[in-house]
Amino acid sequence: MSKKIAIIGSGFLGLTLALRLAETGAKVTIFEFAPEIGGLASAWQIGDVVWDKHYHVTLLSDSFTRKIVEEIGLGDEFEWVETKTGFYTDGKLVSMSNSVEFLRLPPLDLISKFRLGATIFYASRVKDWKALEKIPVEDWLTKLSGRKTFEKMWKPLLKAKLGEAYRETSAAFIWATIQRMYAARNSGLKREMFGYVRGGYARVLEKFCEHLKEKEVEIYLNTKITNVEKLANGQIKLTAEIAKDAEKKRTLAKELSLAKPGNFQTENFFQNSAPSASLTADSFSKFDSVILTCPSNVAAKICPQFSEDEKAKFENTKYQGIVCASVLMNKSLSNFYVTNITDETPFTGIIEMSALVDKKEFSGNALVYLPKYVAPDDELFEKSDAEVEDVFLTALEKMYPHLSRADVKAFKISRVRNVFPIPTLNYSANLPPVETSLRNVFVVNSAQITNGTLNLNETVQLAERFFKKYFAG
Repeated sequence: MSKKIAIIGSGFLGLTLALRLAETGAKVTIFEFAPEIGGLASAWQIGDVVWDKHYHVTLLSDSFTRKIVEEIGLGDEFEWVETKTGFYTDGKLVSMSNSVEFLRLPPLDLISKFRLGATIFYASRVKDWKALEKIPVEDWLTKLSGRKTFEKMWKPLLKAKLGEAYRETSAAFIWATIQRMYAARNSGLKREMFGYVRGGYARVLEKFCEHLKEKEVEIYLNTKITNVEKLANGQIKLTAEIAKDAEKKRTLAKELSLAKPGNFQTENFFQNSAPSASLTADSFSKFDSVILTCPSNVAAKICPQFSEDEKAKFENTKYQGIVCASVLMNKSLSNFYVTNITDETPFTGIIEMSALVDKKEFSGNALVYLPKYVAPDDELFEKSDAEVEDVFLTALEKMYPHLSRADVKAFKISRVRNVFPIPTLNYSANLPPVETSLRNVFVVNSAQITNGTLNLNETVQLAERFFKKYFAG
């Protein structure tokens, strides 16, 4: 008899696990709280354009991402582009896309630039990342680059991603960031080549769903799992908040029939939810194994049978959140895919997707992301869309005088409180467990990424590694 396995969460981690488990003959069911699949890689509509809710890019070195995209039949749909990088510093936008431009970078003198370049080169050659977990990132960078370079360059960039939590972060964080950058340049070409799939992740997710449908995987959207309980007979019972109308508990087949090609937006399909109630059918609510891919603090909340020590480890994982604006406009800001910012601005970087992606994908418009990384309890989460839009666009107009509000065609905001765990000192020695005290209940999420940065390739690699260890063969 086939094993019944539940996966909580439909990000690329959950989807990859569902595919691998279904290939073994298991009967797999995915439960997703959101109205669409994809997690951080989900797509939405902004204006008349359907594209990724958050910014994503594939590197030539991202072998796990490329492999899974090839498996679902889109391997030939990648477009590869050489990109440029900008810096906004001291009120000016400058290019830093090659060595000559680096030497011209205004904020630093020649010696400081040399030390900065030497730091990056040295970090690219370091192999013992665990030793770096014992060193605060500020101490390590200051020793290598000097205090002036740290204050002018490194500190603004660290605060952009980590906020004040950079003070608790180990040097392994910046090591992993530099390693990924060098992997992009050492993948056969001596320049950065970034890629995307034509149609974006809306298309990738649609094909992924079709692939899972063939494997008889079921997906339930708008289904919030509120309790995971180990029964005396060894099975695992799930309790959920689900739509009042039983007909709206859609399986994958029904979901595909409702979704328009390339458009997985179902935000308005489910509006009502019932009080927490056990799913009644045994084939639906009881499983042989359950895999939680949700954030660690959520796992602790919905698994009350975890030991106190386990709960503490899950709850102590400190996350960084994001408020990310997508801006559709009728003109480009610059020719830079990424613009790093060292000045004080309300957002922590500028990602101009249309500097990478053909504008035909955006009906001839430019698409720009304005991310702001913040703590999960930051007051920015409570501000209205109108407030965030006004603050962000005011700053953008100041930075780019050729831009006016009239050029903005659509502005849309995504808020996610738990995006990635902060790699604190000795992080890998204090990981929450994957294999829990409840037999056949597993927790696998971005907290287990110990020597990399959070990106799609690391996520798929994590899924493959977990499957191989616990379920393959």
